[in-house]
Amino acid sequence: MDRIKILVVDDESRMRKLVRDFLVHKEFQVLEAADGEEAMELFFKTKDISLIILDVMMPRMDGWQVCREIRQYSKVPIIMLTAKADERDELLGYELGIDEYITKPFSPKILVARVEAVLRRTNQMVGEEAIQAGGIELDINAHMVKIDGTEVELSFKEFELLHYFVMNQGVALSREKILNNVWNYDYFGDARTIDTHVKKLRSKLKDKGEYIKTIWGMGYKFEVPQ
Repeated sequence: MDRIKILVVDDESRMRKLVRDFLVHKEFQVLEAADGEEAMELFFKTKDISLIILDVMMPRMDGWQVCREIRQYSKVPIIMLTAKADERDELLGYELGIDEYITKPFSPKILVARVEAVLRRTNQMVGEEAIQAGGIELDINAHMVKIDGTEVELSFKEFELLHYFVMNQGVALSREKILNNVWNYDYFGDARTIDTHVKKLRSKLKDKGEYIKTIWGMGYKFEVPQ
């Protein structure tokens, strides 16, 4: 099977090498570009790139311009990297259609987790019909869940919530982000909806409910003990 191709765009060679090494360890094929113009050339020359990791501040052509250009032709997932923790930049990124926004410095392991989560959400990783995590098995087509082989009855939203958690294993998820992706609410959606559904979901998952960790003041993280 062909490996999933990821384009890493950053003018810092050490940063590209760091990201590349972690991605290659996870069996991804990595292409590199040192600036925006090189990234555009590679993107249009290589037709099967599955995801782009894109730095904002670069010479010749910055990340915003690259994103604008690519979005005219493709919906390929884009993870934006930036050294600026600025809300306006983050909002601009989402307006341009990026999928994730990560501020430097970051943990390479978290970046890889975000990459895998985005690829799962966009159905580019193998195994979407049946997903397993720590004794939990989700049949996506049938909307059915089994715990250690025993079927558990979940509501439609409980299933969607569990699916989203499993697809984002190890990633801290804010309540707003969960609302956006599971309920399709805007940023001002009622976060209490999340807490109510998480409480019910934990109860139905029995001991597996412990996989859903509360991050106080933020949201939740789904994590299966190693």
